[in-house]
Amino acid sequence: MTLPAIPMDAILEFLVGLLNTPSPTGDTEQAMTYVEQAVRDLPLSVSRTLKGGLVLTWPGDATRPRALTAHVDTLGAMVKKIKSNGRLELTQLGGYDWHAIEGEGCTIATATGQRYRGSILPIKASVHIHGTEVRTLERKQENYEVRLDAVTDSQEKTEQLGINVGDFIYLDPRVEMNVGFLRSRHLDDKAGVACIYGALLALHRAGMAPLYRVSALISNYEEVGHGASVGIPADVQELVAVDMAAVGEGQNSDEFSVGICAKDSGGPYDLSLRRKLERLATDYTIPYKVDTYPNYGSDGEAALRAGADLKVALIGPGVDASHAYERTHRDSIEATTRLMVAYLLAE
Repeated sequence: MTLPAIPMDAILEFLVGLLNTPSPTGDTEQAMTYVEQAVRDLPLSVSRTLKGGLVLTWPGDATRPRALTAHVDTLGAMVKKIKSNGRLELTQLGGYDWHAIEGEGCTIATATGQRYRGSILPIKASVHIHGTEVRTLERKQENYEVRLDAVTDSQEKTEQLGINVGDFIYLDPRVEMNVGFLRSRHLDDKAGVACIYGALLALHRAGMAPLYRVSALISNYEEVGHGASVGIPADVQELVAVDMAAVGEGQNSDEFSVGICAKDSGGPYDLSLRRKLERLATDYTIPYKVDTYPNYGSDGEAALRAGADLKVALIGPGVDASHAYERTHRDSIEATTRLMVAYLLAE
């Protein structure tokens, strides 16, 4: 069987738009709406879980139903405290090191819909004032603050702007494409969402359909561990989670192939399903790398821990500098999408 063409231009356009749509864990409705609108012309039924996950179902043979999942929620922050100097103390959403967001631009979203711009800085940022203390300052929560682009120098003035404890803080994604590379925050896992979109779009444009009924869960709480704990239909027999492959020193993954995960911090993935994906990649000459990720978990594990009785595999595009300023290449996105299409068409 010849695989359909992968619509890379459409995938990348979708991905750039999604990356520029803020969706930190707990505040993902804008991104869910973006995805829902993007798939409106595909032959899918669309529903929501009570906690906000998006379930896309392509109807078909229900003797061996399958599922895909990727998460739209990202890292971010929330206002923990309005300080006496009018600046904001943050609390993290998701797991990242504080130095990874030092100097980043951000947007504060208030309950009344106002948006304020700011910068995330250490409390001792200027070497002209603090000298060597800038270098020795411990990188921890209480030593960071948001400097608001607003006229305020007190808690009262900041509160008068409408900013309150619990407001979400969006990190600037800084999306840039250059000679095939895509640099941005939040490629984990918006690149995975784009691959699912691309696979379904490729089949539709080719007049093809998955061999079996397939459901795609776009989850919204993966970064805090419970994204796919609900939303996978109970009769599904196989689940392929699509999340980033970790690229870096000591890893086998790269930015030009699809990563197939054998094991992460939650243990090994289903061997028979992994072998099936490896065979498909070989049969269709799709570049792939098998890897293990020591500090990593996925929505596949969230489903298993919630009691789902199914086989789970994990694939995804290679992402360098994960949970920092990330990068991948269009070849990796294409390879991941092609493998997904091959899987959906295979026995």
